[in-house]
Amino acid sequence: MKSIYLPLHHGKAPYWLLGRMKKLALPLISIIIDEFGEIEFFKRISDPIFFQSFSNVLGFDWNSSGSTTVLTGVLKSIINNSDFNIRIAGGKGAEGRKTPEHIVKFTDDLGINGRAEELIKISRLAAKIDNAALQDGYGIYHHTIIFSDKYWTVIQQGLNERERLARRYHWSFESEIPVIEEDIHSGIVTERKESKVVNLIADSSKKTRNLVVDIVNDGSFRRDYKKLLTITRYREGLTVPKKVNWSAFETAHDLQLRNFEDLLLVEGIGAASVRALVLISDLIYNVEYDRQDPAKYCFAVGGKDGIPFPVDKENYDEVIEFLNDAVKQAELGIFERKEALKRLSSITK
Repeated sequence: MKSIYLPLHHGKAPYWLLGRMKKLALPLISIIIDEFGEIEFFKRISDPIFFQSFSNVLGFDWNSSGSTTVLTGVLKSIINNSDFNIRIAGGKGAEGRKTPEHIVKFTDDLGINGRAEELIKISRLAAKIDNAALQDGYGIYHHTIIFSDKYWTVIQQGLNERERLARRYHWSFESEIPVIEEDIHSGIVTERKESKVVNLIADSSKKTRNLVVDIVNDGSFRRDYKKLLTITRYREGLTVPKKVNWSAFETAHDLQLRNFEDLLLVEGIGAASVRALVLISDLIYNVEYDRQDPAKYCFAVGGKDGIPFPVDKENYDEVIEFLNDAVKQAELGIFERKEALKRLSSITK
């Protein structure tokens, strides 16, 4: 199995390709939902290999950061303007920061506005976990949450500007607010494993998660932080933050946190604050955290850049026409469906 290589690519996808991607994606998604139900859509779209393969089937980049941003943009365009009871909130950069207002609007559209607060909390927590609880050198710049009245999943992407690489985070599809003790990711795909990682989502970091909550709740953080600054020992690749948000820690202390997830949701508690707490846990209390990179690998083929081959526009349009017809055929009987499969076989030979 090849590793997925996600270099940072600038520029925009050509309009001729975007138009075809939308036309082809709609019948494919329709078939999945009509034939197997909403749950199957969430199961597949949360799978990193399916996601990458879907991007390649639509003719987009052969392993680049754009396969994430463009595919989610295509999905947003067709799903948010369809009759599906599914919506996609968020996006790249500024669009990602608008996720809460998107959720409010879309839950109202779906008649599930009672879930808006819960989904906003899930969105914030997912972003905080992949930015602060998992510190792997990739800052999140693209965040989307896909949801219905029953299910949700998060797909987000981080970048390492120095190495000019991207990393995509896929969350398992769920119905409840995520808990770190559970297997929250269906996969984290990247070109390489990182050696200097703070992995607080691992089971082996449970003692650290519990300890940092206790440190905040009992008010010993300020004392421990000052002591940390005098310690000559250090953890390779992990520097002590020179400044922390004292106001955020006071707020967290006043809340008397129930768990680590509550800590992450406090405004102002970010990667630096978590890193300081982790170092206090490690270097003062001798409770070590997991330093293994949890990223997995997947494969990819084909794309618009002509690697390994150019997009065949004529065949692309033929497939779009066929799949649109297949959606209409979905309500027909067994005989008609068999005929449709024969046609598909003739196209793919």
